[in-house]
Amino acid sequence: MNIILFGPPGSGKGTQAQAITEQLGIPQIATGDMLRAAVRSGSELGQAVETVMASGQLVSDALIIALVNERLAASDCQQGCLLDGFPRTAAQAEALRDSGIPIDLVINFQVPDEEIVMRLSGRWIDSESGRTYHTRYSPPKVAGIDDVSGRPLTQRPDDTPDTVRARLAVYHETTNALVRCFADWEAASQAEVRPLRYVVVSATGSIDVVRSELSSLIEAHRPVAD
Repeated sequence: MNIILFGPPGSGKGTQAQAITEQLGIPQIATGDMLRAAVRSGSELGQAVETVMASGQLVSDALIIALVNERLAASDCQQGCLLDGFPRTAAQAEALRDSGIPIDLVINFQVPDEEIVMRLSGRWIDSESGRTYHTRYSPPKVAGIDDVSGRPLTQRPDDTPDTVRARLAVYHETTNALVRCFADWEAASQAEVRPLRYVVVSATGSIDVVRSELSSLIEAHRPVAD
């Protein structure tokens, strides 16, 4: 079973992706991990990626697509995979569709923007130890102070409320076209043996509630074995 999982930062994709891969026995394929692995491999493709990254530029759709196709050809993907962070653009989605790899399920995690702002901007860390706190879910004993060392806690620059809102604006701008692409793909695939199903899932519940909903959803849409 091939699944695409996407949603805004802070929507819980990483946590749920692990449960899905365990349920189905398939690898999780994240573009960030692939980029780093390609660079470490020293392959021709990896060298091209390293050159782009070293220059501070964004890796092009063409390079990302080449990396994904190379990764999907690996033996551990023969029973399926979970694509996390790919495709990010409509162009990448079209290239994936053109590759002929059957996608069974696209799951879109939806969380209200202000909930995301609360989740991410509530994170504080002890910069020396890496201990992490959250003002709502796991607050320190004394506000703003690390429980162990007594040091003041700090916040990552990309976790401030204004930065989170800016990241969400970019996410929505990018994914509007992507969602339309998936809807068109779903409609066009209904006559195929393995039609794509695009599903929106509310990820505002507890981890266990969302996990249970996803598990039932996946089981309901497993492809029928030949």
